[in-house]
Amino acid sequence: MIAERLASRAAALADQRTPYVQATVVRAARPASVQVGATALVLGDGTIEGFVGGHCAEPSVRLHALRVLETGEPLLLRIEPGAGDQDATDGAITVHNPCISGGALEIFLEPRLPAARLRVVGDTPIAGALAELARGLGYDIAAGGEPAEDDAALVIASHGRDEEQALAAALELGVPYIGLVASRKRGAAVLESLATPGKERIHTPAGLDIGARTPEEIALSILAEIVATRRTPVTAPAAHAHDDGHCCHG
Repeated sequence: MIAERLASRAAALADQRTPYVQATVVRAARPASVQVGATALVLGDGTIEGFVGGHCAEPSVRLHALRVLETGEPLLLRIEPGAGDQDATDGAITVHNPCISGGALEIFLEPRLPAARLRVVGDTPIAGALAELARGLGYDIAAGGEPAEDDAALVIASHGRDEEQALAAALELGVPYIGLVASRKRGAAVLESLATPGKERIHTPAGLDIGARTPEEIALSILAEIVATRRTPVTAPAAHAHDDGHCCHG
């Protein structure tokens, strides 16, 4: 079980939206100097906080924990006596223990990544429905404020207030999904007013074509578009069914 001190540290990292890997010893054969259940936190700079084996294990733990941070997929790391490493298969990899004393360890490397943050600008019914629905799907909701580099998505549903500045900032920061709730006509006018490169990335009217009309339905269509954008490396322009159906919200 994770020690109290490390548990507090892990909570602080989560509050700071700092990604890390929790490394837990699940098997330790003699003469290993660590016990089953020992835990450490591995940060993005390679720092290891806690103990899951001495200098025989740390280089492998650090290397593969950083790879886990990149992939976002957990990994079972087997450190065993003998020569040579083996390729990863079925979520596990076996590496050579360089120490003469030998000893086998199995360490589970689990990525702890901050929840994707959705920034919602506006206090309209659509904005409220979007925040509520997205929170239920595990998104970290930021209400208003300036776009941030680690935002996964920005949706503006503000009846025309504070639009251009937020859109331009999100484009410059490279926010993956940028959506503007507006009628097709007004959305085109807003895009025309922007001088920021890449404005064609802005989804307006925001949301996939599902015939949405109510705030809750429109929120659902927007979240579907966000998911599609995040899961697809290159997204073709989506067909939008709201068209002037957003006239009353934007």
